[in-house]
Amino acid sequence: MKVNNIFDVKGTEFPAGRLTRVLVGPGAPAEANGFVLGHVTIYPGGSVPLHSHEQEEVYIILSGYGKMHIDDETADVKPGDYVYITPKANHLLENTSDEDMIMVFCYAPKSIVDHWQEELEGKIK
Repeated sequence: MKVNNIFDVKGTEFPAGRLTRVLVGPGAPAEANGFVLGHVTIYPGGSVPLHSHEQEEVYIILSGYGKMHIDDETADVKPGDYVYITPKANHLLENTSDEDMIMVFCYAPKSIVDHWQEELEGKIK
């Protein structure tokens, strides 16, 4: 058994105002056969920008407050809320509070989603 710690994973700082740590997945300390799991700190005013992908996904809000947008629906989110995102749905999570928002995501099937590289290249904001 190997015990890992979230805070030992360096992660990636994204231009939209967040730090994403892949905990289980390609290049992570652990790799599962069929899914990716990550921990995200979204800074005040930051977001996971509008995007879509082939994977189904769940966002779990651990702390902070914000707005979740999926296709043409918007909902306020708070600690303890979780949202299922269907494959190919356009989605955006924004931190509307003055404190960091912490969320965990899990998606399947396993891959590195295209929107991360697109955001780093300035193609999405």
